[in-house]
This record gives sequence, structure tokens and C-alpha cells, in this order.
Amino acid sequence: MATLKLESLNLSDDDLTFVIQEVAPQSRDKEKLKQLIREDEDFRRALIGDDRVFRRVMADEEIFLKISPALYFEILLRRAVKELEKASHTVERVGGEWVAVFDTKAVVSLLTREIVLEYLADMLSSFTRTESYVIPIRVKRGVWRKIRFSDMDIDALSRFCEVMDEEHRFGFYKRIADVCLFILGIFPEYVQFDHRFSLSGEVRPEIRTGRGVMQEYYEEVGRRFYRLAAEHKSARRVELSSVFWLLYENFNAAKKPLNFISQHYLRHRKRRLFGVDDSSVCV
Repeated sequence: MATLKLESLNLSDDDLTFVIQEVAPQSRDKEKLKQLIREDEDFRRALIGDDRVFRRVMADEEIFLKISPALYFEILLRRAVKELEKASHTVERVGGEWVAVFDTKAVVSLLTREIVLEYLADMLSSFTRTESYVIPIRVKRGVWRKIRFSDMDIDALSRFCEVMDEEHRFGFYKRIADVCLFILGIFPEYVQFDHRFSLSGEVRPEIRTGRGVMQEYYEEVGRRFYRLAAEHKSARRVELSSVFWLLYENFNAAKKPLNFISQHYLRHRKRRLFGVDDSSVCV
């Protein structure tokens, strides 16, 4: 299997020290344990998925002073896999209610692929630091226009893609797809506000068709842009094609562990964690 080339998954020395301190504080060769976490997937899965590590991060209100967001979300996702393995069903928002869906085998099967779980941890960590940009675009020779956009606004990102050369679109393809998965996974309650972008708050006048259609809209856009990302030559260069194809083919299953951690682990802290306030969402 190709190595997942995302810098945030190369856990820092502080991350590794934190995990070992919780799981094996009496170890005489902590450097050897750090090396094993870096090099052995099974060892990494066992230590980072240890119940003691999970309990510590859930109890510590200042956990981000001690570990990276990528490690934090990897811990939550590994815990979610354990819980979903024991569950008979997942739940999904339909209308204003949560309903049971008997798809746990498919969800667990997807998350037991290390490349997917680690990608989702990295993706979630990226949303703890959203950005706004102003970029000059050449309208015609000698005439430039500044375009301002947020990296949470999928329509603005899509419009920006249209004026870029294909070779520079990869990061935008990835971000658009990630935003769709993030919204449906972590903030599914916001999809009901069908006349605004879920997190940017900007009006989308062309879509006024209700919650169910809005959910389908995000699913369609998310899948389409994961496919575009998978097909881009840059995805092969950074060895991400396989994970993008998996997310394209299993988009609905991929949002379920995010729904799970949103409901069970992040319910009272997710707005603060992801910098979401009343000015950035339609509530």
C-alpha cells in the first residue's frame, strides 16, 4: 500500500511522548517505542487506540497544548472504530430526526484501511485553522481583479477553479470535497439551512429546495470533487489517488464515523474547536 504523504501524520516527538507516557510510562526504551509507532501500522493502531489514551484526551480541556490536532482526531477515530464494531447500526439525519441505518460493516471496513482513517484525521485537523484569501485574477491583458474567498466556501472555491490552469487545481479539488464531507459529518444539523452556505453564511439563491436536497447536493459535490482529485496527476505524485477513489466510492460511509465522533465526543466542544460561531453559520 502506498505511504500516505501528509505532513501532519508524521507525529511530532511531543505526540509520541504523550502516547507512550499514557500507555507505557515505565518503559526503559521510549525511543524504541517511538520508532515502532512511526514504522509499524499495527503497533501505531494499538498504542494510539489504547483506552487510556482516549480517556486522557477526553478529560483534558487543554489537550491541544500537549498534542497536535492530527493526533487528537486520530485517537477519536480509532475509538469510533471500536465502538462501531460493536454497534448494530449507525444513525443518519433524515428531516429533523436521526434514523437507524444498518451499515456498520461497510463503515468499519472503510475505517480499518489505515490510509482512510489517517487521511480523515488529517482532514479534520485542517478545519481547526480555516483561512480567507485575496488573490489577483487577470481578467484581460493589463486588467486584474482581486477575488476574496474563504476556504470553507465551496461555491467560491469552485468558481476560482474555473479560472485556474488544470495543473493548479488539485488543492482546490481536495478542499471542496473535504468541506462537503466535513459539513455532513461534523455539522449535519446545518444542512437544513438551504438558502445559505452551511459555514460561510453567504446566500446561495439558486438552491431553495429543502433539507433533503441540500444533503444530496453536498454528497454530489463531495463525490465529484474527490473523483477530480483522484484523477489529477498531483494525486499520484503525493500518493493520494487511492484514498480519493475510496472516498469517492464510499462517501456516505466516510461521513458516518465523523457523525459518530460529532455526536459522542465533540458535541459540547465542536463549535469552539473548529472556530464556528453565530457570525459564520446560519442558525
